[in-house]
Amino acid sequence: MSKEQAPEPLDFFIWTVEDVGMWLEKINLGSYRQIFKENGVNGEYLEGMSMFTTEQILRFIRRCHMKWGDFITLCKELRRIKVACLKGEQKVRRPWWAPSCLSLVFLKVAKRNRQSRVVSLKLKP
Repeated sequence: MSKEQAPEPLDFFIWTVEDVGMWLEKINLGSYRQIFKENGVNGEYLEGMSMFTTEQILRFIRRCHMKWGDFITLCKELRRIKVACLKGEQKVRRPWWAPSCLSLVFLKVAKRNRQSRVVSLKLKP
C-alpha cells in the first residue's frame, strides 16, 4: 500500500500496521494509531475481531486504552467495509504481479474470495 494514500477498503484483510494507522486517521480514530502500531494490529487481526469472545474484546480494549464509544465506531466501520465487500460494492483491483491477460479470471476469483471472507457477517434482511 502507498504511504501517501489511504488503503483500499476492499483489501482490509491484507493491510499492514501502517495501513491500519492511515485508516484510523480516516475514520477519526487517529489517536489510537500509535498504540495499534505498538500492538501489531494489522488487517488480518482486524478481520479476526469478529470472532473474538467477550474476554478477548475486553482485553483488546484495555490493551489499546480504547473508550467504548471508539470501539463501537471501529466495529461499525469494519462492518461497513465487510458489507460493501459482501454486496460487491467495492471495486476489485488486479494486483501488479498478475498478467493483464488473466484480468477477467483474476477479478472473478478475487470477488468470490473476498465475499467468502465475510461469511461470518450476519446481515439483517
